[in-house]
Amino acid sequence: MYNPNLPLVYHPNYSFSFDPKHRFVVSKFARLKQYLATKGVLKDNLYQGQIGHYSDLELVHCEQYVRDLYHNQLCDKAMRRIGLPWSEQLMARTFTAPLGTYLTAQLALQHGVACHLAGGTHHAHFDFGSGYCMVNDLAYTATRLINERKVHNVLVFDCDVHQGDGTAAMLAHHPFVFTCSIHCEKNFPFRKQSSDLDIGLPVGTNDNTYLSVVESTLIDLIEQLNPDLVLYDAGVDVWQEDTLGKLDISWQGLEKRDRAVLSICNRKGVPVATVIGGGYDKDHERLAKRHAIVVEQAAKL
Repeated sequence: MYNPNLPLVYHPNYSFSFDPKHRFVVSKFARLKQYLATKGVLKDNLYQGQIGHYSDLELVHCEQYVRDLYHNQLCDKAMRRIGLPWSEQLMARTFTAPLGTYLTAQLALQHGVACHLAGGTHHAHFDFGSGYCMVNDLAYTATRLINERKVHNVLVFDCDVHQGDGTAAMLAHHPFVFTCSIHCEKNFPFRKQSSDLDIGLPVGTNDNTYLSVVESTLIDLIEQLNPDLVLYDAGVDVWQEDTLGKLDISWQGLEKRDRAVLSICNRKGVPVATVIGGGYDKDHERLAKRHAIVVEQAAKL
């Protein structure tokens, strides 16, 4: 049923002791890994990224910002905008996760598809963090791959319910990265940035409309751009019961979306690296299962 060779990327520092009542569920990464193991998706196909350091992220972020973040020297206002309490464990995972997305992309180039059990921190900007995002793994991965000449061009295909404003701003003038965000228009961030292509959906958009937009948009972009790699942000906060969503996408709609995105890339011969993006739920086990959808669909290809 599942492809045992699907590369999955994870690091033990992704989850740590954290307030279980906080809206951002830090335990979801470990729960996701455990769930995939019980389902038989995760066996001998797990890869571990390198421990990251703030200097790694200076590739795309302001040097002063990442240093101050790492050393807990940001002002209170800047930390409130991020929305997470500073800790050494949080810094360890923050600067490791982008290297995990980069490794996932490398594995996707080798295998056709690979999945990161984290990532999608698309609200992080050049010199500030926002919306639970401190550094931008998508901007980092796309920029590093192009700088190293591992790819010529990258499509960032962001289907999180919130616009990928940080990614859009950071990559706005990059000639070889195309950013596309399909999101709920009347939702965070309330001050949008300009992606190369933004599709803002109305509150309450249902499965049929949503899936039609996602599929037609991806097909058109691949035909126009012929990308060497798709970075797919498979945010599950589009689900109809997500606490920060506002769209009306069913669980089956999530499955169909991820299956469609992965199948289109496969059919077009374009490698795709997935990140889990956003998802919010008081039921932490259910949240992990929601994030597992994209991995399970990839394993079924």
